[in-house]
Amino acid sequence: MPPQMQPFADYLRTAPQADGGERRTPPLNRTVKKTLVVEESSLDNPDLGPFLLKMARETIASGESPVKALDFAIRASKSFERCAGPGLELATCLHVVAAIHSSLGRLDEAVEALERSILLLEGENESGHAMAQFSGYMQLGDTYSMIGQLDRAISCYESGLKIQMDVLGESDPRIAETCRYLAEAHVQAMQFEQAEKFCKKTLEIHREHCSPASLTEATDRRLMALICEAKGDYEPALEHLVLASMSMIANAQENEVAAIDVSIGDIYMSLCRFDEAVFAYQKALTVFKSTKGESHCCVALVFIRLADLYYRTGKLRESKSYCENALRIYSKPVVGTTAGEIASGLTEISGIYEALNEPEEALKLLQKAVKLLQDIPGQYRTVAGIEAQMGVMFYMVGRYMEAWKSFENAITKLRASGEKKSTFFGIVLNQMGLACVQLYKIVDAAKHFEEARTILERECGTYHSDTLGVYSNLAATYDALGRVEDAIEILEYILKMREEKLGTANPDVDDEKKRLFELLKESGRVRNRKGKKSLENLIDSNSLKMKKEGKKRWAAFGLRT
Repeated sequence: MPPQMQPFADYLRTAPQADGGERRTPPLNRTVKKTLVVEESSLDNPDLGPFLLKMARETIASGESPVKALDFAIRASKSFERCAGPGLELATCLHVVAAIHSSLGRLDEAVEALERSILLLEGENESGHAMAQFSGYMQLGDTYSMIGQLDRAISCYESGLKIQMDVLGESDPRIAETCRYLAEAHVQAMQFEQAEKFCKKTLEIHREHCSPASLTEATDRRLMALICEAKGDYEPALEHLVLASMSMIANAQENEVAAIDVSIGDIYMSLCRFDEAVFAYQKALTVFKSTKGESHCCVALVFIRLADLYYRTGKLRESKSYCENALRIYSKPVVGTTAGEIASGLTEISGIYEALNEPEEALKLLQKAVKLLQDIPGQYRTVAGIEAQMGVMFYMVGRYMEAWKSFENAITKLRASGEKKSTFFGIVLNQMGLACVQLYKIVDAAKHFEEARTILERECGTYHSDTLGVYSNLAATYDALGRVEDAIEILEYILKMREEKLGTANPDVDDEKKRLFELLKESGRVRNRKGKKSLENLIDSNSLKMKKEGKKRWAAFGLRT
């Protein structure tokens, strides 16, 4: 979190201040701490609020029950409200209440407390009040991020940035840190244009205030390289990484240089410059082994990169060997390795095993990853993505009920986290529809395809391949439900768009013609278009025979995954 945003640890150490003055609290001995009982009537004591807030901080700092600390903080907020009314002291106390709620996993209560703290400070012009409101917005954004509601989180961060700029100006170094925070949030939300805008602002401010080749600028350039890579701008990404590496070398940051070498290897692999990628990876591997040990997760990460590279170059035995080396490290992680790091590695290895045509092994790894992440706050979107990937793999191996369950879990999490309007959500709905078709839940399939169509039309446009795939699946489903007219209307629309984009002789266009021709023939109609005869001449009539025994009519449409 940006340094201006008062972190949780600070709340536990610092007593609140009002009007720049320090409020003293009466001394407290251990006996009183153990037997303290606050009656409602005593909340009118103006010294009680600061006293209880100090108790909350001390309780957390000593490792005692956070529930007890929460009770102190809530009572403190009531006392502040009675004695001082709405203002800075109450807002700051509510920040502490929210932080303790978050530590207990009570994120909804944390959101409620933070929203109230922000409202308390609206209309206040003093800089102290404004920065407290800024802190509230940033903490609220973090809380929404933990829930998985990135859009709301970003909105809070932007509100906080606006307040901070009003107080500090647009070129203060602290503005750069908040801009960087926003850039990282946009990267998480895969909004790379906005991320690039904020990262550029960060670089501009740091160039103005920092010395050349500073560590701060190197950190900014690594983020910019990540954004450029995500956009497919590999050459600019490589340039930023090289400059960042030079800065790290100048500051004797050996491990950071190795981490940048891994990123440089990723860029070289994307550019199919495999020899240079291998050199970068091996260079990083040597450093990590010597500085962190051969069983560190950084070593495992490089093994995964090499496994991917060797798969791409057709050296399958070497690829699998590196996967196994990485798995050995993850099976016995060193102290300090987080569950998120292990889960991320397992997910990447799963993708390689899937490519190596070992879906069962890939599924086992994904299941382990979900198990590691499912109880960690803020991992809703990650878990949903893994579950969707599991659904696709279950579908590929014919385990349709398990695929349906995985997609259902993913969709539930994505809806709860505010992702129900994203392209990814539309694609998952399409996959869910396909699973429903295989389970003969045709009505449910139609509902999922219809929702996916609405989302992808808005996010991708009608000409996008994902949108057209959903159109095709929906037409097949309508046909299976007996809604032949609706199916024909959709197929005519698909064919028209494919002809406009691809030309009449393209194989994809030919495929759509065959589907439409068969459906029109069964309904006793012809295609309503000039030049129809010339198009029909392109159709191979021998390929239009449908399997009628034991098959639903939708099978002829070749549902699009």
